[in-house]
Amino acid sequence: MLSFAVGTGSVSQTRLSTVVVCFLLLLTTACNQGSSNSRVQAENISATIPSTLRIGYVGSAEPTGPLGWAKKKGILESELQKSGIQNITFARFSNGPDLNESLVAGQIDVGFLGDTPAIVLRARGINTRLLRITQFNNTAWLVTKKNGPRSLTQLKGEKIATQKGSYMHRYVLGLLDQTKLTKDVKVVHLMSTEAKSALERGDIAAYATSSDMGPFLKSQGFPVIDSSADHNGLSGTSLVVATEKFLAKQPDFPQKLNTLLTKSVKDLKANSEEYYKYHAQTSKYPVEIIKTSYPLNQIPEQPFPSEGVKLLEGTKKFLVSQHLAQSDFPLTDWMVKESQ
Repeated sequence: MLSFAVGTGSVSQTRLSTVVVCFLLLLTTACNQGSSNSRVQAENISATIPSTLRIGYVGSAEPTGPLGWAKKKGILESELQKSGIQNITFARFSNGPDLNESLVAGQIDVGFLGDTPAIVLRARGINTRLLRITQFNNTAWLVTKKNGPRSLTQLKGEKIATQKGSYMHRYVLGLLDQTKLTKDVKVVHLMSTEAKSALERGDIAAYATSSDMGPFLKSQGFPVIDSSADHNGLSGTSLVVATEKFLAKQPDFPQKLNTLLTKSVKDLKANSEEYYKYHAQTSKYPVEIIKTSYPLNQIPEQPFPSEGVKLLEGTKKFLVSQHLAQSDFPLTDWMVKESQ
């Protein structure tokens, strides 16, 4: 047990020493707290900036188009690392509605998909933003079974299949509406992977398919009786959307993404033969079919080409008028401005 000698002089010195010690302790504590608070704030700021970008896309085993080319050429990784994004993950989806659900669940940050599912999701009140149109005038084809209907009128009483929720779905609904066949034809859902077999078995009379699969099925002897290219406003657009939650953490991401995608587009156009070969290998379709399906003049260098925006507005109006989209909304409010 400690003991202290008590005296007048000793008490004064002790008090002075005590005051000095307390002051030093307070100063040290304050400095430590300030340093600790600064460190915590820095850690919190760092924690709000995601180091991993989660990209979802619809298509082949590997992404194609400007995204796929940017990935292959290293443009994607090198440009995004400048924004502090160190890792990029990819999730492939067989259709847009599935990608939508992943966006809603917070499993991906950015989605590359068709116009119809993207619009339908935004019309549900889900807070997404449109970052870019990556391709416009995507052709949808109406392919029939062999020895089947040879005209639209011969589809009366028949069954047409397509991937519901896709731009091909929107095309076939618009086509039936324009030709007054809506009540005479049944439209059912069928994944594109099952289309050829269903046509061969005669389970369906026709299939509304994508820009590349249509020419491929035609090369396999299946008749093509219609195309969205023959109807004003029925072709599709390919879009890039992101959640507002992600963009709140990465406000400069739209500009960064558009810069790298524009760089990718310019590069693939400058090396078109190499690009088409890559796209064909990825999608498993012949090069000539890919060239027919994806003309370079439909892949814009700017985020929002006027022709693509016009087509997108028409798609939105149709979906709202047919009650396929729950509500209308201004495209300009959805689009991220190029200056952002």
